[in-house]
Amino acid sequence: MKRARGVVAAGFGLIVVARLFDAVPLYVPGLAFLLIGIAAPVWTWLAARDAGVERKLNVRRIEEGQEFEFELEVRCGRMPALSAAVLEPLVAEPIALGARRRTNVRSATASFRRRGPQRLEPPALLIRDPFDVSRRVCAGTGAVHEILVLPRIEPIRVAGGGAAPAPSATRMQFAARAPRATLAEVEIDGLRPYREGTSASRIHWAAMARGAGLLERRLRAESDSRPLVVLDARGTAAAEDLDAAVRAAASITLELARHGGCALLLPGERRASPLDGGLGPWAAAHARLAMVDSAPGTPPPFLAGVGVRRGPTFYVAARRLDRLPASADGVARAARILVVPGKLRGRAASFEVAGCSGYEMHAGLGRPRSGVGRAAAGAGV
Repeated sequence: MKRARGVVAAGFGLIVVARLFDAVPLYVPGLAFLLIGIAAPVWTWLAARDAGVERKLNVRRIEEGQEFEFELEVRCGRMPALSAAVLEPLVAEPIALGARRRTNVRSATASFRRRGPQRLEPPALLIRDPFDVSRRVCAGTGAVHEILVLPRIEPIRVAGGGAAPAPSATRMQFAARAPRATLAEVEIDGLRPYREGTSASRIHWAAMARGAGLLERRLRAESDSRPLVVLDARGTAAAEDLDAAVRAAASITLELARHGGCALLLPGERRASPLDGGLGPWAAAHARLAMVDSAPGTPPPFLAGVGVRRGPTFYVAARRLDRLPASADGVARAARILVVPGKLRGRAASFEVAGCSGYEMHAGLGRPRSGVGRAAAGAGV
């Protein structure tokens, strides 16, 4: 209305000047300004009556960067809107509609650049005259949409390009093979009374010969032989580094799960979540990864709850560490891989994923291996 009042004031001023100085040509623009200043608000008011817009969206979860389609159902008022646009939170710029006389549906696409929960308020309909003198905004109808944006999954690239890597150049291939190689290797974890139906191969015949009764061997769970992926979200000042670490953790976890299984430990969780080749728990794990943040007070990974692992450990940090924390170094008996955003100066990475680099660590020291150390480890693989 301020613009309309200004246009009316300008027209009235031109008419006054024309009257005082007998400037007949000024009457025409003065009257035009008066007409526009009065007619524009009336027209937009009539066009906005019973007008509105509603968003049709069926997406509940989407990966960051992935485009999705939605529909806007525009409902016009009693008078045609000479110029209209939809103010849609999903789109940076207003969606121009032009002159509309009836209900119509408009399709559009959008995407989210960052992961996390997104709350979308209903869109609004902006109605204005061709001279943009008068504007009216009609609130949209429909429900508030809540979408969970999942971290993007990116390919894992072995350092050195696309050529077939030597065994000393990567632990990712070893980590993928490790579950298959150790599934048949189980350790005795004590004895317990015999349970009906137990295989005869597990009966402890020596104990029976000593008169201790019928006992069976209790075997240690095989889950600790699978790779463990740990995400540490503490201490990062850049949101880009945290997002890169979350993408890296998600990509590594999914890759390992597809090749035999792994376990995932997130900040604040006291137990690692197992994932197998069936990928049944992956949807829930992917959603929990989307919710990770680095707010003050973010807890460290609770490594005491995972015990000592016989499989490789991938420690993904949101800050640029140059060595594993002591708590993480004491978890793994096998390979230790530190994954950090960017690259560490003077260190050769084993693989890259989602803007992060993975470095093999010295057992017991938590420091990156030298080239000779990597070669020796590769020869052992």
